[in-house]
Amino acid sequence: MLTSLRKKIRHWLNKSLFQLREAEPGEVFLTQRRVFIVPSRPGLAFAVTLVLLFLASINYNLSLGFALTFLLAACAVIDMHLTFRNLAYLHLSAGKVAPVFSGEDALFELHVINRRKHPRYAIWLGFIGRGLPALEQPVDIAAHAASNVTLAVTTSDRGWRPAPRIRLQTRFPLGLLRAWSYWQPDCRALVYPQPESSASVPPLPLAPMERSDGNGSAGHQDFAGIRTYQSGDSLKHFAWRQIARLDTDDDAKLIVKQFEGGAVSDLLIDYVSLPYGMDIEAKLSRMTRWILEAEARQLPYAFRLGDTHYEAAIGPAHRQACLRALALYEGVA
Repeated sequence: MLTSLRKKIRHWLNKSLFQLREAEPGEVFLTQRRVFIVPSRPGLAFAVTLVLLFLASINYNLSLGFALTFLLAACAVIDMHLTFRNLAYLHLSAGKVAPVFSGEDALFELHVINRRKHPRYAIWLGFIGRGLPALEQPVDIAAHAASNVTLAVTTSDRGWRPAPRIRLQTRFPLGLLRAWSYWQPDCRALVYPQPESSASVPPLPLAPMERSDGNGSAGHQDFAGIRTYQSGDSLKHFAWRQIARLDTDDDAKLIVKQFEGGAVSDLLIDYVSLPYGMDIEAKLSRMTRWILEAEARQLPYAFRLGDTHYEAAIGPAHRQACLRALALYEGVA
C-alpha cells in the first residue's frame, strides 16, 4: 500500500508540478508554467559568498562592502531573468523519422522555433529516461528563426519505437541558475527486424510458382558452383559426387550445389516455407535479409506473411511495404 501511495504522489507531482504530459501532437508552446529554474552549484556557492560579504559588511561597517554585495545580488537577479527568458516562449515541433533496422540508431528530428525578437543561446536538448544515453545536443537560435536538432536512440526490438521524453535546459548567460522544461513529442520510428548475417543465410528461395499462363519454372537453371551445406538447403541439391570423393573424416562435410538464374517470377519470400523449428524473430530476420539481397540483385520477388501477400515486384515502395509488414508482424511461429 505504501508503494502505491508513493506512485500516486509521484504521478501527481510529475503531472501538476513538473507538467509532465502525454505525447503532444502538433506545435508545442513553452509557457511560463512549463519552465522551471533553480540555482546551479556555482549559483549556490555565489549565494553563500553574498551572505558572507553581507555579514562582513555589517560586522565591520563597510559601506563599499554593502555596495559590492548589493551590486552582485542585482547581477544575480538580472541573470535569473535572462536565464528564464532564454528558454521560455519557444515553439517546438517534431519532424520526420526514417525507418531503421533493429540495432541501429533511430534519428528523431526536432524543430525549435524562436518567434521573439531576442536570440536564444546554449539551449541543450536530450532524451531522459532509464537506459538512455546522457548525451545532449546544444543549439543557438537567432531572433525570428528556427533550428533543427537530431537526437538518436539505439533500438533493440522491431515495431514502433516512440520518442522518449525530452528535456530542454539552459544556464545562459552566467551559469548561476539552471532553467529547464520537459516535452513529449508525438512521433515514433518504425524499426525493421535485424537482417540475418549474410554469412549464414541460405540462398534466395527460388521456387516454382503458378503463372497466369499455367506454366511454371523450377527456378534453378544456371549452375554457379558448390558450397558448404547450410540449414534450410533442399536435399535434391546435394552434390553427391563431390561428397563421395571426400574419404577422410576431417573432410566429410555436406556439400550442395548452388544455382542462379531462373525466371524472375520464381522468387517467393514466404514465411511458411521457413523451417518449423526456427524462432519467429529468426524467421523474420532471414526474410529481411532475403528482401535486401533481392533488391541489391534487382530480382523481382513476391512476398507472403500471414494474411499479407504482395505480388512479384521490385523497388523502394515494394521493399518498404514488405519490411513494414515484417516489423509489425504479430502472428505465431
